[in-house]
Amino acid sequence: MAETILVLEPGDERAQKIARAMSSQTANDILQQLAGGPTSLADIAERLGQPMNTVKYHVGNLLDAGLIAVADTKYSVKGREVKMYSLTNQLLIVAPRQSPVRSLILKYASLFAIVLVATIGIMALGPLFSGLHGMPGAAENVALAVPPSPTVADRQVAGGAEEIMTAKASYAGAIDMGSSTSPDTALAFFLGGILVILVLLCYEAWLWKRK
Repeated sequence: MAETILVLEPGDERAQKIARAMSSQTANDILQQLAGGPTSLADIAERLGQPMNTVKYHVGNLLDAGLIAVADTKYSVKGREVKMYSLTNQLLIVAPRQSPVRSLILKYASLFAIVLVATIGIMALGPLFSGLHGMPGAAENVALAVPPSPTVADRQVAGGAEEIMTAKASYAGAIDMGSSTSPDTALAFFLGGILVILVLLCYEAWLWKRK
């Protein structure tokens, strides 16, 4: 038989019945005896050394609380009906009531904070990586623009200086371009994260309404 999961709130009727039934050591001893399999009242009383009326009282409380059940019915030699008791296959969880709406808000507020922090991190680190990416190419352009020797004609020297200035301008433009793409990437990441959060929120709200 499949295990049943039962969630109880503190103070409700079922939780109070369980608390009353489990308040006695005799009741706990009965549960331990039933853990070995279906057992009759007479066998339980004999094993525990307790009067039949005492065992019957606690078994009644455990039945009322839903902790045990009648698993089978047999007949004695004299034709009397003998009930066999066993543990119920269930998992009991006692938890306070919490508003589903409040839970959803807290859950997705945390997700929003994570997306926001990640977006700020992308904006802060984006220009750094863009600058490192553009630096080697610019240095190569500068190196290629240096005149080969001091014996070159004045016109070649002037042309080399002009190429150096052009390379510097290209390097600055590359850095500016890399910096300008960082906010776009961060914005795309932020909007994508918000979209995913909204989709998940709508889906959970839909599931909650169906229950």
